[in-house]
Amino acid sequence: MTQEFSASYWQKRYENAQTGWDVGTITRPLKEYFDQLQNKGQRILIPGCGNAYEAEYLFGLGFRNVFLVDVAEAPLQSFAERVPGFPKAQLLLQDFFSLESKYDLIVEQTFFCALHPAQRQAYAAKCAELLTPGGKLVGLLFDTEFQHEGPPFGGSREEYRTYFEPYFKFLHFETAYNSIPPRQGRELFIELES
Repeated sequence: MTQEFSASYWQKRYENAQTGWDVGTITRPLKEYFDQLQNKGQRILIPGCGNAYEAEYLFGLGFRNVFLVDVAEAPLQSFAERVPGFPKAQLLLQDFFSLESKYDLIVEQTFFCALHPAQRQAYAAKCAELLTPGGKLVGLLFDTEFQHEGPPFGGSREEYRTYFEPYFKFLHFETAYNSIPPRQGRELFIELES
């Protein structure tokens, strides 16, 4: 990880409320995906979880094996205060790339775009390594280029395919039809199977 995007970099972003990616709630594509999940016992990982509205929603639905990982302490503390019943042992203050457990589902929500593009191939490989056979990587990727220097970093579906194709079967990989208005037409919904 480059120094610029270290744990202290992200901690400062949260402390200074520089969290433009944070929409303050779970986004509709993920909410609708979670609503149709049947197996509440599956192990779910949310990397680069930030304020983790997705975990709060899943926990409210009865999913108890949800694990959050972030390099910044601030969002994990905020989440623990907001959702006091959530198991503290499932709040992981560490680098995603250092994880070693296995999960049935990895939820992608603005973590991929926070990574420097040079880390994208490693991200795809690490997700494949962390998933159980038949496990899924599900979430949203920006399908757009940004006019500013990242993070967030943009990209295209063609680029992303090259990272994920060696490791995953593509179940869904298309423009999200139910994005929030500012992201309409600029997000890919992905469901990839290991």
